[in-house]
Amino acid sequence: MIRIAIVEDDADVRYSMEYFLSEADGILVVGSYKQAEDLMEVYQDLEVDVVLMDISLPGISGIACVSKLKPLKPEVQFLIFSVHEDQERTFAALCAGATGYILKNSTPDKVIQAIREIVAGGSPMSAQIARYVIQNFHQANQIPEGLEGLTTREMELLQQLARGYQYKEIAEMMHIGLETVRTYVRNIYEKLHVHSRTDAINRAFRRNI
Repeated sequence: MIRIAIVEDDADVRYSMEYFLSEADGILVVGSYKQAEDLMEVYQDLEVDVVLMDISLPGISGIACVSKLKPLKPEVQFLIFSVHEDQERTFAALCAGATGYILKNSTPDKVIQAIREIVAGGSPMSAQIARYVIQNFHQANQIPEGLEGLTTREMELLQQLARGYQYKEIAEMMHIGLETVRTYVRNIYEKLHVHSRTDAINRAFRRNI
């Protein structure tokens, strides 16, 4: 039995998903939540195999939620469930720890197929998203000109700053202390010869970090 949790703020979509998934053979819906915070409150005690996660949520985003929860239970698979095939946001969700992606307009059979595929070890996603992932993987393994002085961890932290995360959130995602984050940031500013987050991000993106 595959245990499913749903995080979706649209009540109609959420109830529809609850209904057709509950009717599917071998699938058990163990939780359904309208925002990420509701899942986070019960996650430690929740026995779940797959979380169907919307990206655009009130409060904490689906991406931030995945990044916070994935390290707590690495065996749980997060399947992004979104309206649009937003390549950048989907890629960010995959980087945060999601394993697959499916559009909300997919048929119930396709959603069920994606769930079974992700449990079997696959990563369901469209060909366009898969190509985008591969392109970004290759780019990530190339150090942009002018940023050679940054360490791997500093580059990782700079990317999290660019995504809008606060110091406390970055500390949790990178499993480091808040003071360590501040130290990394000071080092980044010094190496890039900047004095603010905005300047650091602008310089990095001008070099396609």
